[in-house]
Amino acid sequence: MKNILLLSLLLVTGTIHAQKVRKYSNEFMNIGVDAAAMGMANSVVASTDNVNATYWNPAGLIHLDTKQLSLMHASYFANIAQYDYVAFAMPIDEKSAVGLSLIRFGVDDIMNTTELIDQNGNIDYNRISLFSTADYAFTASYARKLPIEGLSIGVNAKIIRRIIGKFANSWGFGFDIGAQYQTNSGWKYALMARDITTTYNMWSINKKEFEKISNAIPGQNSELPETTEITMPKLQFGMARKFNLTDDFSVLPAVGINMEFAETQALISTKGFSVSPTIGAEFAYTDMVFVRGGIGNFQNTTQLDGSEKIGFQPNIGVGFQYRGIQIDYALTDIGDQSVALYSNVFSLKLNLDIFSR
Repeated sequence: MKNILLLSLLLVTGTIHAQKVRKYSNEFMNIGVDAAAMGMANSVVASTDNVNATYWNPAGLIHLDTKQLSLMHASYFANIAQYDYVAFAMPIDEKSAVGLSLIRFGVDDIMNTTELIDQNGNIDYNRISLFSTADYAFTASYARKLPIEGLSIGVNAKIIRRIIGKFANSWGFGFDIGAQYQTNSGWKYALMARDITTTYNMWSINKKEFEKISNAIPGQNSELPETTEITMPKLQFGMARKFNLTDDFSVLPAVGINMEFAETQALISTKGFSVSPTIGAEFAYTDMVFVRGGIGNFQNTTQLDGSEKIGFQPNIGVGFQYRGIQIDYALTDIGDQSVALYSNVFSLKLNLDIFSR
């Protein structure tokens, strides 16, 4: 399976030379973080109010009243790809907060068979080596309350590092900006603009190793691919409100609208933009036990017979919180309704003041 992934990777690398600039990159940054959010189909742009706001909407960091740490792990593609996330955030004062986060999405121990056949045409398995391909994102976040009651803004500064073994590597830089507004009645509204200035990735390609790839795959173009990627801006709108059903039970419904400035397979798609909705809910018992559900990732997919079908991704999740320790689990794409594969996601969130009690 990893050999197939490597071959696909090399074929894609060999064909993108026809584009002056690649318009899509850093797709690992669109997966999401935190099992609690994924259980709600990522419909948390308006409701995020903890350390994980460093990813979802940095404006939500102003709700922090203590230092927090978050950890997450998930596996994709039958455990071939590993997705990990760690974040830390803390309030500075009553009006501002900061956060740091790190994401890694990687495939390790991939077989490099580009030198499998020696100069005499003999197969030598001792010439097989292993390498890893990994994407990293380091984010620094800052949030501040504005003079308008209930309104806060936040900004992310991102550094992207991508490595494909010794074949190529890149550095990228970009910014996000977000806002949250909470009314006196409890309704929350949000806007998150990702890669607002566009995020640029500049690639450095090992020409010597690239020649080995060209020799290993006869018939492929030997020209070096372009070395610039651009991640286009995306907008996310959100709305949420918590309702207390009884003294012990509450529900938090949330909706989101994701907009990309490109034609995709989204539910609503034109040449200029695409729009896809999400909806989720969190049921809580004494803010200690949580049950979550959500639907998102609506896409128009083409079937084998040529017909069109709307695919979607249903998610569920559970969580438990006690004395500043919260453990969450999410199962994504229940019933394989989406083109995405299902995944088990686990995350942990800690209020660090528990160690000073």
